Amino acid sequence: MSLSSVHGTLSSLKTCQTDIGTGMDTITDVALDLVETQDKNMTTSIKEMEAMILECAKLDREINNFVDVMKQATSEISTQNLESMVNLSTKAKELFRDRMSRLSDADLQNHPKVVAFKDNIQNSSSQGNQNAEENSDEMDDEITVTQTQVNLTCPLTKLQMVNPVKNKKCSHNYDQEAILSLITNKQKQKKTCCCPVVGCANSDVRQMDLVPDQVLRRMIQSQKRQGTKT
Repeated sequence: MSLSSVHGTLSSLKTCQTDIGTGMDTITDVALDLVETQDKNMTTSIKEMEAMILECAKLDREINNFVDVMKQATSEISTQNLESMVNLSTKAKELFRDRMSRLSDADLQNHPKVVAFKDNIQNSSSQGNQNAEENSDEMDDEITVTQTQVNLTCPLTKLQMVNPVKNKKCSHNYDQEAILSLITNKQKQKKTCCCPVVGCANSDVRQMDLVPDQVLRRMIQSQKRQGTKT
């Protein structure tokens, strides 16, 4: 075993995490389809998908902790005699076992994509109930929404959002790339990032408070399809 091979493995694991995240987004999309179509087995199916999301979150958490442990272990030996590499595996296992023993499955409920899954399902269900009450004659095939109901424009770019995220604190939406860029720039200036929505009192927007808003993303995609048809 060499340090270069360890770093290569860690890089592969990070790529794997990206795939896990994509899979979790796909599960959420399928669940939203069920909500919108009011499938008769919707409740049972969504519970099964929530269980799948939690399993993905658990795997994602394990990878995060393993990567952190390996970085810690390799940093401690990189400045020592390379003979200590033989103890790397044992040390990493001990650190990983200790860290995982202090974690709880209940913590998985706070995983950003688990939070996003629940929020998106709830929002989609509420939207569906509202649409049913209004009994609109101009219902879109997939999602009923008008610009008067939902603002699809990013407060930063002033353009229609592409990958909308929702702030858990103030419930405002932004385009992901734009808000992350703003947060990064403020961090470089050692300043906190205020919510860019005029009148919002949230003076500390953090990346950890942002969750994907897949309901809004689907609304945007639906509007684009309608525009293409016309």
